Amino acid sequence: MNHAEIEADNSAVLEAGAFVQPLMAEMGKVIVGQKYLLERLVISLLANGHVLLEGVPGIAKTLAIKTLSDTLNVDFSRIQFTPDMLPADVTGTQIYNPQSGEFTTRQGPVFANLLLADEINRAPAKVQSALLEAMQEKQVTIGDKTYPLPQPFLVMATENPIEQEGTYQLPEAQVDRFMLKVVMDYPTQKEERQILEDWAKTEGTPTAQQVATVEQVLTARKVVDTIYVDDKVKEYIVNLVCATRNPGIFNVPAEGLIQLGASPRATIYLTLASKAHAFLQGRSYVTPQDVKAIAPDVMRHRIQVSYEAEAEDKTSDHVLALFLDHMPVP
Repeated sequence: MNHAEIEADNSAVLEAGAFVQPLMAEMGKVIVGQKYLLERLVISLLANGHVLLEGVPGIAKTLAIKTLSDTLNVDFSRIQFTPDMLPADVTGTQIYNPQSGEFTTRQGPVFANLLLADEINRAPAKVQSALLEAMQEKQVTIGDKTYPLPQPFLVMATENPIEQEGTYQLPEAQVDRFMLKVVMDYPTQKEERQILEDWAKTEGTPTAQQVATVEQVLTARKVVDTIYVDDKVKEYIVNLVCATRNPGIFNVPAEGLIQLGASPRATIYLTLASKAHAFLQGRSYVTPQDVKAIAPDVMRHRIQVSYEAEAEDKTSDHVLALFLDHMPVP
């Protein structure tokens, strides 16, 4: 790519991404701090990937997703997962009409643009698995009929850390379908003070207005697809993912720390999310820095650490840091 082409592509990126700053600013009126989280939500929107938010109760996981839907004015649906739920409570069911002798289909809350799966790890595996087809194929089968889901369709799920009682671990197949897993932390003292000012009242708490449209998001996605990824960066992405399966080959000191490496979905999602990250920076090409910035969120839930690593109190984030530190960067 020559300089003139890069300049032209950069201006196309800036034009298509003009809605992002107002969107983030509007969400920032409701969600104090958490810039990292808001950025990741927008990346998932641009890269057409689902997000899993993990964090202790009360740090605005649900509010963040609800606020995003307000700023886009999309069809929003919320499912509160509980241990006594059935798959039909998510996808819908067929109802028999004795007068006509026929079945009619009642579509479940999954038929929305933005689906908030709240406390997804509170429901048993059969209910969680009801989302598998929706998340991967963007369709739902009820009875013998298959129904397409509206576009865009994104699942944004929240979970409290697994140590808490009454939770079920998510099936591996489902965890892998989430493009990003974002771990949320407590706000800073300064942010906490701002939260007090904004929210410690019975009425008039902050709300977000619509500042962007679905059409703008879909147009931006087309531009994200055109973002240039150099062959060296592609090789870096593939090596990073493959190293989680065979660390020894890549001279990463992580032997015995990984039970299960990242799947090929990691390669696809890491590329897509890196493109969306570059798009947010107003660039028409991906740098290794984009890959490194987004890699923890794409990879942390795709590698399973071994018992030895757990015994040493090493999480997947610790192990990922080894890969990012030791893999040669183009």
